[in-house]
Amino acid sequence: MSDHDFDFEPQPGIPAPLPEGEEILWQGKPDMWMLARDAFKIRWITGIMLFVAAWRTVLIWHEDGARVALPTAVLFLLMAAVVYGLMLLLAWAQARAAIYTITSARAILRIGAALQVTFTIPFTVIESMSLAKLGRKGFGTIALQNRSDMRLSYGVLWPHARPWHFRVPQAAFRCIPEAEKVARILSEAAQAKLNEPQVVAAPKAGAGLAVAE
Repeated sequence: MSDHDFDFEPQPGIPAPLPEGEEILWQGKPDMWMLARDAFKIRWITGIMLFVAAWRTVLIWHEDGARVALPTAVLFLLMAAVVYGLMLLLAWAQARAAIYTITSARAILRIGAALQVTFTIPFTVIESMSLAKLGRKGFGTIALQNRSDMRLSYGVLWPHARPWHFRVPQAAFRCIPEAEKVARILSEAAQAKLNEPQVVAAPKAGAGLAVAE
């Protein structure tokens, strides 16, 4: 994937020109290392493989001695290194391809390392937002819970989805830096949009327009 794959976008991460009056308030993407740790569970999987390597090495050492045990240990360590590298590569590809956007009217997720998909979520269909902090360095995940009539696919969203919410998937700004600041921007923008007066037709013909709060 190259940067030219998205030359059709009027702006990076934006699938079409924004309507007049709508503006971008924030853009960002997942942190590769945090995504590898939180979504791909790289530390857990690598730890399990190292444990298995040590366990098998000890068993073989007792049964066949160091001459057989040491090559086995090297083999298991190489396997663990390959798995670690593959997961890190996947996290890098997902983080590089993703762009999260907050505008004054909606949240936009452009995701997909192999196949690009763009999810546009208007504030009017978001029922609630949640922030899960990750560690002490300001990283976090912001999940968006939509109305039941807007169904999303967990498989298409992943890893840009709230973990373990399979039945009702929630799109998420996953593993982003300064997550609390971004959550405030998102909350304030959504509240401003929902409180925006709506212009509707007056009940009587010829009476002009009425403004509904």
